[in-house]
Amino acid sequence: MALNGMLWIMEPMNGSTLGADPSQFHRWQIMIVDDHPIVRMGLAALIDAEPDMRVVAQAEDVQGALELLGQHTLDLVIIDLSLRESSGLDLLKEVAKRQMRAIVVSMQDAPTWAERALAAGARGYVHKSEAGRNIVQAIRKVRQGRLYVSDSVSQALLERRLSSGRNEEERDTPQVERLTDRELEVMVRIGRGLTTTQISAELQVSPKTVQTYRDRIKRKLALDNAAELSAEATRWVVQRG
Repeated sequence: MALNGMLWIMEPMNGSTLGADPSQFHRWQIMIVDDHPIVRMGLAALIDAEPDMRVVAQAEDVQGALELLGQHTLDLVIIDLSLRESSGLDLLKEVAKRQMRAIVVSMQDAPTWAERALAAGARGYVHKSEAGRNIVQAIRKVRQGRLYVSDSVSQALLERRLSSGRNEEERDTPQVERLTDRELEVMVRIGRGLTTTQISAELQVSPKTVQTYRDRIKRKLALDNAAELSAEATRWVVQRG
């Protein structure tokens, strides 16, 4: 049932315990935040099949998630980065402020996103293509107090560190780091060739809002016009995005 962006899920009556005594362990309480119902359902099914964890709440946007944070005692929040009207990174920072653990599950495999997510407080970063087989492992690693990063993302992070050096990419970093998470999301999409209308549809914001982000990016990166923005965004995506 959905209400104000919130979705609820009840514990299965026939949840498997694999022969374990439920009184002997704490079953981790988990919330999933993703704007795709099929993703939430798939992750919830995998998690609820385990004897030591269960999904107690689901949300499709940041507002719904924030409301549920105050209604549940949660051990972990699973967050997608690309949420409607707001970045999942904004929610991640709020979760970290409340001293809750979080794992990001995202289609973004560029190292920049993993770095920002981990810096914002995530304890794990799982690429969606690997979530089906790795989400339970990631949760258990985080429960043990360890970090978990998908193999593909970890490899990208390592390769970038090894190849960084003092080159043009490194000199550009301070400017790009001035961008907010949402501005960076817009810049990456510009670099991939998306129009303002397409970006508006993907991020579920108005074209006017996208244009505002474009203007802010140009100002922060000292770019004079749309052509320079497109060229810079394309270059950045090729190098780092």
